[in-house]
Parts: sequence; C-alpha cells; structure tokens
Amino acid sequence: MSLRRLTLLGATGSIGASTLDVAARHSERFEITALAAHKNWQALRELCRRHRPRHVALLDERAAASLRQGLREDGIASEVLSGVEGVAAVAALPEVDTVLAAITGAAGLLPTLAAARSGKRVLLANKEALVMGGALFMEAVRSGGATLLPIDSEHNAIFQCLPAMQQYSAQQSGARAAGVRKIILTASGGPFRETPLAALREVTPEQACAHPVWKMGRKISIDSATMMNKGLEVIEAHWLFGMPAADIDVVIHPQSVIHSLVEYLDGSTLAQLGSPDMRTPIAQALAFPDRVDAGVTPLNFAALPPLTFAAPDHQRFPCLALAYQALEAGGCAALVLNAANEIAVEAFLNRRIAYPDIAAVCEAVLSATPAAAAPTTVEEAIAFDVATRRMAEKCVAMQAQRRGA
Repeated sequence: MSLRRLTLLGATGSIGASTLDVAARHSERFEITALAAHKNWQALRELCRRHRPRHVALLDERAAASLRQGLREDGIASEVLSGVEGVAAVAALPEVDTVLAAITGAAGLLPTLAAARSGKRVLLANKEALVMGGALFMEAVRSGGATLLPIDSEHNAIFQCLPAMQQYSAQQSGARAAGVRKIILTASGGPFRETPLAALREVTPEQACAHPVWKMGRKISIDSATMMNKGLEVIEAHWLFGMPAADIDVVIHPQSVIHSLVEYLDGSTLAQLGSPDMRTPIAQALAFPDRVDAGVTPLNFAALPPLTFAAPDHQRFPCLALAYQALEAGGCAALVLNAANEIAVEAFLNRRIAYPDIAAVCEAVLSATPAAAAPTTVEEAIAFDVATRRMAEKCVAMQAQRRGA
C-alpha cells in the first residue's frame, strides 16, 4: 500500500470538506500535499493549521496576500501561490500523484487541464472541465497519460456499475464496448418538484437552496433545483463514457438512494445504491481499486421508504431540455449554456431576476449564439466563455428591467 499525495482544488467547499474528512480517516494512505481555493483565505488558513500542506494557492491575488501574512503569523511555512497560474502549478506538482478537482465553474478548467497534462490521477468533481471543453480535456487525459475518475455521485455510480476491465477503456472506446445499452442518471427533483408552476416566479434564493436531500453550495443547489445540474451531468456522461445523448436518460428519484443505473444489451440493469453522502464516491475514487471506510452510515433496507421514479417534466425543468439541445448541437453550444447559466444563477441569487428567468436567459443566449466549432485550446475556450458571459449579462439586464417595470 503506497502513500498517495493529494492536491485538493476547491478545498474550502463542501467537496473539499468531505475529501479532507475521508483522507484524515486514513492518514497512512493519503497525504494532503497542496490545497487550493478561490478567495476564502480565512478558511484556507484554518485548513493549513490543521493539515500543514507544503503548498497552498488562491485564485484571488489579494486573498493570497492576506493568507501569506496570516501563515507567517502562525509560523506555518506553506508556500503560497496565487492566480490561475498558481492554482495550475499546485495541480501539476511533481511530488503529487492525485488531484481532486472541485473548483466550481470556468475557473477550474485550466488547473484541471494542468493536472491531466501532468499525468495525474484526476478525481473530477468539476463538471465544467468537460462541459466547456470536452474534446480538449479528454485529449489532455489521453496525451498526458492521466487516469480519470469521476466524483459526481451519478458518474461515480456509473463507473462502479461498469465491468472492471471496461472502467478505464470506456473513456476511449465508449461504454457500448462493454455491452451498455443505456446510462440512466437519477435526479432528486430538487425542492420544487411538486410546486405549482405559477408559484415558481415567487420562489426565493433561500427556498431554492434548501435541497431536500443533499447538503451543497449555493450555486449547485440552484442548478439542482432547475435541473441544469442534471443537464450538465448528461453532457459530462457523454464525454466520460462515450455514449450519445439519445442513450443517456434522466429519471426523477426523490429518495436519492439509487445514484445511477447502467442498462445492458442482455436486459440486465445494474444500480449503485448508498446514503446521500459525497464521502462515498470520494472514498471510492481516492482508494480505487481498493475500498476504505468513508464514515458513511450504511443503508438500512428494512427502514427505507418506498423508492419511486418518474420521468422529468420538461415544462417544469426547461434547463434539462436545453442541455440535451446543446449536446446534440455540439461545437461550443455546451460552453455557451454553462456560461449563460453561471451568470443567470448569480443574478437570481442576487435577486436581480426571478427563478424562471434563469432558463429564459440560458435559452436566449443559446439561441442567439452562432454555431461555432468546439475550442481546441484553453485560450479559445476562455475567450468564448468571456464573450458569452457579456451576452448573458445583457439578457439579465433586460429580464431585470422587465421585472422592475
């Protein structure tokens, strides 16, 4: 059993907290070599006190300066890097073999690519790396000799349901080679699964963030409510497992016990079940191919409520339909949808637009953007992302003006 040295990108978020919890339970197996985050230097300072990483990085330059001063006061000798280059540097450290990528949004693309190009075991929780630049990222995995392991509970479930010999090769030859007919992603349906459609215009950010099952950050909680998160997961599943959109289904499963399913050509369907706790997929990927205790309460099947399933209502969840549309369109469409959604969600959280306006902004931007080829470089992806965000800001302003009129 060799020691795995870990860089954690997104250390101050919920995935970061769960990862550090699992790693701390098995300190003989996992060493926290580097931590990175966006700008919460106070939280990162506390993590440095606890875990004493050799390197830390913050995307925000001013926050990094504050952290540097704080660590000097604490007598902690961790090297502090800053900016996207600094975060990319800790993702590519020679002494690190495993990188857990959990920086949300477009900011995580370059560091995650750096990890892939450096041949790391990349534990992917940042779906934007595949949504923004799927072909670009998968080529980096192949050319860098990296190992890609999914952390999202749904994709990790699919990974676990594939035959062992096909788990890695699915990313090259497609899950079809393993006899897979369909991939079925489960979704809780979020807090508004049964809310009257007319009432959705009045829901608040607090209500949208109150997920009935999972404990998540604010942005991903909104994406779960709109099911944009599930739509982005469909796009991610396409790249991870080589399946076309037509063979990736979504089913509403409010109990969140079954995390996803794989349907085979012979009529078999395999499912991965577990408590709704992100420590399970994190532990599975960290220790793979071994298994370790994640501190998760096992399922008590005798006490489980009835497990129910339903097809998603695209009138209630238009963002899911937009994601399928973007995947079918190809090119830069998925990147456009992701950028527009990030702007729209931020506007909703800041109470500038109403909840249904999130989908309206995304649809308007997607419809107004001319077809373009998929980016072949990081610079192309970022430039397209920036241009899309400008367009989305204009759509938000229009929606906000209508709302105030």
